[in-house]
Amino acid sequence: MDLELRHLRAYLALCEERNFTRAAARLHLTQPSLTRTIQQLERILDVRLLERSSRHFELTSEGTEFADHARRIIGDVDAVCADLRMRTTVAVGFAWLLPDSWFAAARTRFEAVGGRLAIHRVDDPIAALASGTIDIALYRKNIRLPSTMAAQLIATERRVLAVAADSPLVDAAPRWQDLADHPLVVNIISGTTDENSWPAGDSGREIVTCTNFDEWIELIAAGRGIGAVPELARTRAPHPGVTYLDVPDAPPSQVYLVWRAKPAPSRSVRRFIEIA
Repeated sequence: MDLELRHLRAYLALCEERNFTRAAARLHLTQPSLTRTIQQLERILDVRLLERSSRHFELTSEGTEFADHARRIIGDVDAVCADLRMRTTVAVGFAWLLPDSWFAAARTRFEAVGGRLAIHRVDDPIAALASGTIDIALYRKNIRLPSTMAAQLIATERRVLAVAADSPLVDAAPRWQDLADHPLVVNIISGTTDENSWPAGDSGREIVTCTNFDEWIELIAAGRGIGAVPELARTRAPHPGVTYLDVPDAPPSQVYLVWRAKPAPSRSVRRFIEIA
């Protein structure tokens, strides 16, 4: 039989507890199982580690020396394993308008503990997550997720109205409820606003659909309809044909982190979620 880490961990627990019963409980083993493990260790090393002739727990000189080496070995192995686990790159996917300040802070904290992040722009973050292309999705729609996924709300964002630069709405100072009947451009994959964003509206409202942000903003610029996006679009996605308008009573949009919960995520993914 070869020396294994379980032998070292059992021996160190026994040295620290100085009692077979307490050490076995700490290791979630039975006392006979722990005794057999220590006996195996002594046979492998061909040396006596414990002084069994005494009524008290005592280590032999070889046992004391071996305990020092075992602590160093276990410490080195645990440190290397923790370091390598954290070096695993966590892939974060987003469809559009990555929240800069939040992500910069989360990345700084994650990298401070040895983590690494990769950022991927994808049209459909949930599909990319399901396929394993990314580890975590940044998503702005509260949808019914597959049972294998979990989500956490991380932020809310002020929403602004997007209209064509020559739209009469530019000078109209509209309220949210006044927009319920206007033609609406909807990004059906990752957009934050659709016809259900209004409590009541014309059932015959014209809906123009697209599947990504680039298409969405070009349709807005062409005057095909109105839209609404998080306020950061003002600085992150300016367009000569689009004007962003403040609508004081517009409901905020929400930002979620979504990840695969089954099977359980890796330690790196769990650490990023905790930090973020």
